[in-house]
Amino acid sequence: MSRIRSVAASIPAVNRRTVLAATGAAAVSAGVGYALRPTDSQAAAGAPTEATRVVAQSRKAPGAPLAPYTKGTTLASVAAPRSGTGYRRLGDGAGWSRVVRGELAAPKSGRAGRRTALAAFVQLTDLHLIDAQHPMRLEYLRSADRHAWRPHEALTVHGAISLVERINALRGAPVTGSALHFAMTTGDNTDNNAKSELEWFLKIMSGGRFTPNSGDPRHYEGVQNSGLKTYWQPDSTVRDGDKQLGFPHLQGYLAAAIREVRSPGLNLPWYSTVGNHDAMPLGCYGHGDSWLAEYAVGGRKLMSLTASEAKRLQDHIKAGNDPKGLAFRDLLKAHTRDMRPVTADEWRAPFTPADYLRAHLDPAYRGLGPVGHGYSSANLAAGTQYYTFRIADDVVGISLDTTDPGGHYEGSIGTAQLNWLDKQLKDNKDSYVVVFSHHTSKTMTNTGHADPARPNERRLGGQEVIATLGRHRNVLAWVNGHIHRNDITAHSSSAGGSFWEISTASHVDYPQLARVIELTDNKDGTISLFTTLVESAAPHRTDFADLTQTGLAALYRELSYNAPGASTKLGGAAHDRNTELLLKKG
Repeated sequence: MSRIRSVAASIPAVNRRTVLAATGAAAVSAGVGYALRPTDSQAAAGAPTEATRVVAQSRKAPGAPLAPYTKGTTLASVAAPRSGTGYRRLGDGAGWSRVVRGELAAPKSGRAGRRTALAAFVQLTDLHLIDAQHPMRLEYLRSADRHAWRPHEALTVHGAISLVERINALRGAPVTGSALHFAMTTGDNTDNNAKSELEWFLKIMSGGRFTPNSGDPRHYEGVQNSGLKTYWQPDSTVRDGDKQLGFPHLQGYLAAAIREVRSPGLNLPWYSTVGNHDAMPLGCYGHGDSWLAEYAVGGRKLMSLTASEAKRLQDHIKAGNDPKGLAFRDLLKAHTRDMRPVTADEWRAPFTPADYLRAHLDPAYRGLGPVGHGYSSANLAAGTQYYTFRIADDVVGISLDTTDPGGHYEGSIGTAQLNWLDKQLKDNKDSYVVVFSHHTSKTMTNTGHADPARPNERRLGGQEVIATLGRHRNVLAWVNGHIHRNDITAHSSSAGGSFWEISTASHVDYPQLARVIELTDNKDGTISLFTTLVESAAPHRTDFADLTQTGLAALYRELSYNAPGASTKLGGAAHDRNTELLLKKG
């Protein structure tokens, strides 16, 4: 499908729910979505002024709605292990069927023939683009936890580009056949809060050529050519622990992993939501320690640690009792003599929330827009990373910032943002609402660390967000990530609201998925939300001799399946995958 530029126009604000219900018309069927450029008031304080809408025509509109389809989705086929033990090769597996869930509304017969499309979009989450040679990485935790380091970490860029290629190849929304409005990334776009990773993310999403390498431009220097048997040494004949499990010897793998790549960029507008790995070094340590910042760009890297020390550090991280990374800094200082030399690189410096916003606002990364990908100059001025945007005439999106800059990987939300959310829901009471965040309701438990920029503000958890959403009948869904697992939960409130919480698996851990979400009016007093999972465009079968960009993307998936210690439950149950989720119409 052809890629076309965004078309900007000022359109008076109109509430369309009643009009659409009467006529059955939907902007999505015409292939045009309203990607609202948030006004300064929307982005910063939520004042009730009308917005200037930017019309983002994502794909050339077909003459008529496309037919429903399954090809290229997990309804048709899913990567699955072939026979054997040990290291298992992947191939084409049976698809996942669609499950109808009626906890919040009973499905009524004949709805398929009545329904009209309201909106459709794609969710990507937890790409975890990894600068695999970065000094701050915690590979050595593997001595205590096998899954603390993944053998496929050098290929995150290749896998993410292949996912973009899959999204670009979709013929529209699988169930309704309508056009897709946009894509939303729900955080942990980067892994280590490094400027190198941020640039890779923006180029993957918006398009361009780049080299996924830092440090020495001539060759890889990290744990995978260290000779240490703790890690898979793909280019070496060393009998490391992973090779003993069947991992292959692949001469030339590391050179291929850091060669120049090309991303086509998404052929539809995209928006961004911040995750803890985007906000903080290692996804858990607050900014401000100058020694750690210097270590990140310096010329020494710790590559091994005893199991007891590794466990102690991992326990600190899990408990959240070292939010500033002081114990981590002291551990690194104690092991200065054990570090190995690497090429220093300023590009590995941590980025601040302001850096993150400026990068999204950079015209070099606009792609098909919108400018800022949801963020605005008002966010930059106010020091906020949450905003409202219009998805379609009848649907509004709200992106939250659930990271806690005080430290720790679990989430929370400040009172000012929660009050802002409540106001946005009230101001848009005549539109349906989809809320986006990185953290899930159950992982918003980090309420004990103050935001350094707002030390007197109370931090609130997931139950407070659920209560706020439950007071508004226009909320359809809360879409998030963080847990790296497909999980869909029904929420209903005594206040009258009900909505679905949709959590999608990551693209760094197997089964490496994204999700298409379609909103439809069944014309019988119910709304249906359809969720359809997709894999990257890389073939299920791998060829160890194929070290091209596509071949490495396929290998990325297979290595993630075989990663020692990896969970086998991240795909979720059948009712968390491809679904029809019913709601009573508010």
